[in-house]
Amino acid sequence: MHLRFPLRVVAAAILLVTITADPITAGEIAVLPASFQLNGPEGRQQLMVVRQATNENSAAGTVTGKVEFSSSDPSVVRIDGEIAIAIGDGSATITARVDGDEAITQVAVNGFDTPHTWSFRNDVQSVLSRHGCNTGACHGALAGKGGFRLSLRGYDPHADFISVTREAKGRRVELSDPGRSLLIAKPTGALPHQGGLRLDPKSRDYRVLASWIAAGAAGPSKHDARLQRITVTPQRSLLRPGDRTRILVHAHYDDGRNVDVTHWSVFSATDEAIVTVDSEGTVEVVGSGEGAVLAWFGSNVALARMTVPYPHHVPAEIYTESPRRNFIDELTLAQLQTLNLPPSPRCDDDTFLRRATLDTIGRLPSLAERQVYLGEPLDQRRDKLIERLLASDDFVDYWTYRWCDMLLINGTRLRPIAVKSYYQWIRQCVQENKPWDGIVREVLTASGLSNENGATNFYALHQSPEEMTENACQAFLGLSIGCAKCHNHPLEKWSNDQYYSMANMFARVRAKGWGGDGRNGDGIRTLYVATSGDLIQPNRGKPQPPAPLDAPALDINDPSDRRTVLAQWMTDPANPYFARSISNRIWANYFGRGLVEPVDDLRLSNPASNEPLLAAAAQHVIDAEFDLKPLMRSILQSETYQRSSVPLKENVDEQKYWSRYYPRRLMAEVLLDAIDQTLETATRFDQVAFPGADKQKTDFYPLGTKAIELYDASVESYFLNVFGRNPRVITCECERNADQSMIQALHLSNGDTLNPKLQEPGNRVQRQLAIGESPDEIIASLFQIALSREPTPEERERLMKIVEEYGDDVETALQDVAWSVLTSTEFTFNH
Repeated sequence: MHLRFPLRVVAAAILLVTITADPITAGEIAVLPASFQLNGPEGRQQLMVVRQATNENSAAGTVTGKVEFSSSDPSVVRIDGEIAIAIGDGSATITARVDGDEAITQVAVNGFDTPHTWSFRNDVQSVLSRHGCNTGACHGALAGKGGFRLSLRGYDPHADFISVTREAKGRRVELSDPGRSLLIAKPTGALPHQGGLRLDPKSRDYRVLASWIAAGAAGPSKHDARLQRITVTPQRSLLRPGDRTRILVHAHYDDGRNVDVTHWSVFSATDEAIVTVDSEGTVEVVGSGEGAVLAWFGSNVALARMTVPYPHHVPAEIYTESPRRNFIDELTLAQLQTLNLPPSPRCDDDTFLRRATLDTIGRLPSLAERQVYLGEPLDQRRDKLIERLLASDDFVDYWTYRWCDMLLINGTRLRPIAVKSYYQWIRQCVQENKPWDGIVREVLTASGLSNENGATNFYALHQSPEEMTENACQAFLGLSIGCAKCHNHPLEKWSNDQYYSMANMFARVRAKGWGGDGRNGDGIRTLYVATSGDLIQPNRGKPQPPAPLDAPALDINDPSDRRTVLAQWMTDPANPYFARSISNRIWANYFGRGLVEPVDDLRLSNPASNEPLLAAAAQHVIDAEFDLKPLMRSILQSETYQRSSVPLKENVDEQKYWSRYYPRRLMAEVLLDAIDQTLETATRFDQVAFPGADKQKTDFYPLGTKAIELYDASVESYFLNVFGRNPRVITCECERNADQSMIQALHLSNGDTLNPKLQEPGNRVQRQLAIGESPDEIIASLFQIALSREPTPEERERLMKIVEEYGDDVETALQDVAWSVLTSTEFTFNH
């Protein structure tokens, strides 16, 4: 079965949209919507005026003066403030006037003489959601409030209808006297209500509830119009600090209606340092950058993006004359120009050598590698270095470790034979440069013995269909769908039905030796797939038809392995999440933060800092047939990656638009290896005993094993724990902690990691002294290996004075010099 993604979903995933920061002309205004239709006697539309609009998807600025609206035919549509209200069938022109400027919009009214009936599914539920009645803090809580329980944000209309009309002895609705209904009397304050005053008796929402009750309180019907999607107007806005604007929300139903539901929508800002939004959809600009507002209605979400340029004057030639190596530079510079952010200049060659080596292979460049690099022609050395890094054995070690983080290899949850098998399978995939889609397909469809097929251990770590679903989505799609296990996701598109349809794709996965004892107690599991069996959805008491997210359902009686279809769907180039997810992870490795941050949280309400760039990076991966090295090469070659980390006064405040390289602390394993590499020492690692075994430790790792070569995260190491290694407990990049702390500083300064290594017999300093090298030569080599640069004359002079203060105790003096280098910010950070 070949699955296809809806064209609109794919198009939305790869759409490249840019707004140029042209001056906003005060005399140009436009009315949004540019044209619209009102249906029936309850038709109404919120109006807004902007300074400019190229179309309904893109607008610039807001109008600050008083807006006056007028209708060309009040018998068709009348104006109440900023709302157009249907009066009779026909068409009319609405004119907006602001400070002598005019703009118009066209409106058509039809079906006015058709009696209107309020729908429980589409109207009553919307009122309850708008006023917070079915939120988790109120009646949408698991146990409800005051004996009244609603589904969270109205995801189950049928259950809510029963709760509203049948429970509490029917007192929640009083058909003969709607005002006495508890549904109305409590939120209006007519009766005591713990939730306080929620509903104004003079409001339209009150009239909706009262009219619905008076008409007989009809329940959800199969004939109800079904919500297909919502849209926001404008989708993109170019604003200025201090601006105020509005977001309009429209619901699109399967009967063809396009209804203004702004007044029933719930709004939230994705970054309140840039824009804030109130409950009415009024947006206020408070800072500069790329912001967004999420609109929620009827379990559907849509995003309105706002661009707010920084208040700098940057000459256009700064951007036109900036070097460009590839698509990354083109798209980054386009955004920087829109935001009025100048790019920092290129970093020097020494900085690039250290930066690229640490980011690509997880260790410092050796002295020999530095000599080769500096001996090459200036215009070729960086590209040649990149190729050597991508082809090195250390590349395999480093990226194996990164994928082990994501796939959670952990000796506290797997037997040693499984740990080794899983690690070696991942390492072989990296060594062979297996395409990413092939790796994921092997994981999803794995079967056989756990010691022979390491990929089967994914299912040893995640042993229920729900766990398999959530971890596969998180790891390979960057989607957290766990909230949908109990109810429709409150702020995303995923429904409870979709969750259990997806989980049912894994329902037939079985294993012998599942609990861990395995064959003959050796921990070996045999993974296989049954030909029958389904996962029951608790809320419905029956299984959902198996289906990947947003894909057609499979025949529930088909005995074949459903995971084959799932793997095909997940790795399909048309999947709007798969290529974006891995592209974002690769980007985060090289830049310290993803285009979407957190890196594995690709929900709509968490937009990319540069959406066109993420879309282009994902397409780059697809074009390379999921070979990840071409994207790594493009990143390393880009001027964006090669920019200096030293900020300019105009870009010092920005942290996510790539105007410069952002310094960041080395990850724990890389930092520990860097200390050993600099001092020519080694760390001994002890593997903890596997679960259920005696307390003795297993000698898994011989002396000389690097931290980046460890199979799993159960290895005891105070240093790695303090510096935030990933414990590999849950599938979330948030498990790794890159923050700095006082404990880290104290441990580096006075702990039992660095100081014993400085005194260890045969370390670099002692060896160099033994062969007769001078303190000046030793200081130079420390700088070259630890910092990938020569010490400045001032640094040489200052450090040599320190050595002289120690007199004949040169060894102790040089230990202190090495200590000062290895505890410096320049060493512990990649910059």
